[in-house]
Amino acid sequence: MEYLTVKEIAEKWGISERRLQTMCKEGMVEGSKRFGRSWAIPEDAVKPVDRRIKSGKYMKGKKGYLIIASLWR
Repeated sequence: MEYLTVKEIAEKWGISERRLQTMCKEGMVEGSKRFGRSWAIPEDAVKPVDRRIKSGKYMKGKKGYLIIASLWR
């Protein structure tokens, strides 16, 4: 099995290197391995689904709690 660097996979998937490092750290990239400060990712790894909220429906309320914007009004 061939492994690629974070930089190579990030270019292939069209995401930033930092985002890919975070995904590896969270265990979202199947087969990724950490060697010291670097990650090795299988060349046939599949790009995981990005589950971050992009709709803007969440905002911070008082005391830092997340509140759905439509219910806040």
